Amino acid sequence: MKYVVVTGGVLSGLGKGIVASSIGYLLKAQGYKVSPVKIDPYINIDAGTMRPTEHGEVFVTEDGGETDQDLGNYERFMNISLKKRNNITTGQIYKRVIEKERNLEYNGKCVEVIPHISLEVINRLESIAKYEKSDFVLVEIGGTVGDYQNILFLEALRETNRRNKNVVFVHVVYLPIPYNIGEMKTKPAQHSVRALNGVGIQPDFIICRSREPIDFVRREKLAVFCNMNNEDVIDAHDLEIVYEIPVLFEKQGLCKKILKRFNLRYKRDRIKEWRLKIDKIKKLKDEVKIGIIGKYFTTGDFLLTDSYISVLEAIKHASWHLNFKPVIEWVDSNNINEKNLDSLNRFDGLIVPGGFGEKGIEGMILSIKHARENNIPFLGICYGMQLAVIEFARDVCNMRGANSTEIDKNTNYPVVDILEEQIEILKDKKYGGTMRLGAHNVLIKRGTLVNKIYGKEEIKERFRHRFEINPKYVSLLEENGLIFSGNDPSGKIMQFLELPKHKFFVATQSHPCFKSRFNEPSPLFLGLIKAAKNS
Repeated sequence: MKYVVVTGGVLSGLGKGIVASSIGYLLKAQGYKVSPVKIDPYINIDAGTMRPTEHGEVFVTEDGGETDQDLGNYERFMNISLKKRNNITTGQIYKRVIEKERNLEYNGKCVEVIPHISLEVINRLESIAKYEKSDFVLVEIGGTVGDYQNILFLEALRETNRRNKNVVFVHVVYLPIPYNIGEMKTKPAQHSVRALNGVGIQPDFIICRSREPIDFVRREKLAVFCNMNNEDVIDAHDLEIVYEIPVLFEKQGLCKKILKRFNLRYKRDRIKEWRLKIDKIKKLKDEVKIGIIGKYFTTGDFLLTDSYISVLEAIKHASWHLNFKPVIEWVDSNNINEKNLDSLNRFDGLIVPGGFGEKGIEGMILSIKHARENNIPFLGICYGMQLAVIEFARDVCNMRGANSTEIDKNTNYPVVDILEEQIEILKDKKYGGTMRLGAHNVLIKRGTLVNKIYGKEEIKERFRHRFEINPKYVSLLEENGLIFSGNDPSGKIMQFLELPKHKFFVATQSHPCFKSRFNEPSPLFLGLIKAAKNS
């Protein structure tokens, strides 16, 4: 087995996931089977119990894994579907080691952090490679080198390389350009490499993240002080389109150099189609303006776009596919009221994405009403579908005070209620990994707009929810003009809704954005963009 390990230094949020995804795409383009794995150093078993402003979007896999958002990057770049096993956390590793100790699987030995934790990490990686029959395991280690949380994962890969010499280490660093100096600085990157050396790892390649391309002076300085060849210092400056990163890497021969380290042959440049698409996107002029009405946008005084990254990318995929340049604006639902609703008219389309809890929902409901009454193309996702039903019940069906029992347990009109299967689960406080998760079949009603969009009467989308449209109110809602155009095979769980005679008013309990790809956009997002531009 061959490993490509991506680590990060200097600061978090450098884009290690994009670097790993780009390398994975390039290796895949060469004909190799690549299994990407994200290792997260937190104690949580998975990402499911964390709020989006804490660690970004929770990405859901086909088999119902609640994982780190970087698995979404891997899927989008490499056009693959991953499993929950492709995300490893400290919590999972320690839990498994403790279980084995309790089961006497260590034959009475004293169980130690080293070697037993490190060996468990290696076992997990090897099992993934064997199960998926991979040529490469592409490992991204979360956090920053120097953090005590990820030291055991680094130790596991160091030991793997010591035994077999089958690991290539790619270290991502940041080169700041201080405003008052105006010169690109390499010292933070140098210290980062020294920290990596301190745990016994010498990077094979350094990926340089910066606002501007790295010049020869900085490249040579890093090579000298980090004990590397100049050509192994790779530029990864800021680009308007992240999908251009593989093109930038290919231009510098990164994939060819990685394969050479493994004594493997680089066949030829196989990303011509990808490169042509990027060139086409960069020339687009006709804009489509989409507003995302959400509540997970801020962290302190700063904007956090990672909370809705799959929605953001799905908009881009669909817009580019239809030859439009996406202009996306974040609208904080906490700031929406009756007086400023007309400000939403500047958008060609509106999206209300997933979420939980009471905060900001009245602003979302007002936005949905405005879209419905003013024929503005609207797409509701998960919570967005539930809030669309609440708005319709209140304003069209005269159910004053209609609500979700998640928000108001005593509402007279619980049009959104907890799934029956979830009642006992929550009584026992089993919150982690217990929602209705992963890919589920959906039956689409013939002749509906959703049927036209997908071109099928049975589809599969990914879900993550505990609450549903209350079956008791479905008939009344439909009598007043709402169409539930998709449901689960039992017919009890409403999965899609739409409004006839509206330009585009569609909502789904699923998260179609999780399956959107750079080369294969989500049908539902394509439908929204088409309606937004009347194309």
